[in-house]
Amino acid sequence: MSGVSLSVAIERWPIAGSFTIARGSKAEAVVVVATLDDGTHSGRGECVPYARYGETVVDVAATIDAQASAIAEGLDRAGLQQALPAGAAHNALDCAFWDLEAKRAGKRVWDLAGRPAPDNIVTAYTLSLKSPEEMHRAARAAASRPLLKVKLGGDGDPERIAAVREGAPGARLIADANEGWSAGVLGANLDACRTARVELVEQPLPADDDAALRDCDRTGVLICADESAHDTATLEALIGRYDAINIKLDKTGGLTEALALVDKVREADMTAMVGCMLGTSLAMAPGLVIASQVAFVDLDGPLLLAKDREPGLVFEGSTILTPPPELWG
Repeated sequence: MSGVSLSVAIERWPIAGSFTIARGSKAEAVVVVATLDDGTHSGRGECVPYARYGETVVDVAATIDAQASAIAEGLDRAGLQQALPAGAAHNALDCAFWDLEAKRAGKRVWDLAGRPAPDNIVTAYTLSLKSPEEMHRAARAAASRPLLKVKLGGDGDPERIAAVREGAPGARLIADANEGWSAGVLGANLDACRTARVELVEQPLPADDDAALRDCDRTGVLICADESAHDTATLEALIGRYDAINIKLDKTGGLTEALALVDKVREADMTAMVGCMLGTSLAMAPGLVIASQVAFVDLDGPLLLAKDREPGLVFEGSTILTPPPELWG
């Protein structure tokens, strides 16, 4: 891909209200966008730097920008896999390369990757961590959505999950503790999830202190690795502690590794999920390439923003329609 130029932009997208998880709240999504241009076609990729993994927006943008010379001299997507470690910067560039390749070939990315076209994908809709009363009201307002993701991670989680179930009696539920539980409350919290018919719980214990998962009663509830799971190199160590893997492109370093990981997860007879950081439709679209091959989809980022980029994904309730090529891929 010699002769390709790279540009990098930092963008801020306000959240509708606030977004709260076990680690805190925020009012905007700050993303980094990489654009590759060959003079005829351009490809874009969006990433969301995450402090939990030691990333900052400024550092990620600088890491992407530092690849400009190599890209101009011919660095392509294959070479990128060795040029940068997994993470947000790698994700933005990898997805930009996929987009550019698709534009040049006049094909969609899923066709290039040999995967099913994403059509009418149902995503989870996230309820932020709040008081049980507030989460009950939020669940009632979202009760018509088929799949709700409940943010947990603090004292009173059994009351929160019970309140959500009461507010949305017909919805399927998954939960995300974001490493917020301890081994001491694991059993009681999982019992509360079983009572509320929660199907899956993401990362209940800290990634570096999750040995108790091997011996806990997980009957009826899938335990899903999120912060513990990054790319294919991290998968083997998770077998036996987790039943499912949340694949996020900002962790894998882009679609290329995500495609390899979803295949490895299925080979390991584990359940696959595709998730996201809080970003715009440009960050969600690449995740849709594997959405038809996973059991749970959580790509609701644009639904949580005050506004999305245009053109963006089209949502009919919680159903995501096939992304337009003008957006990505």
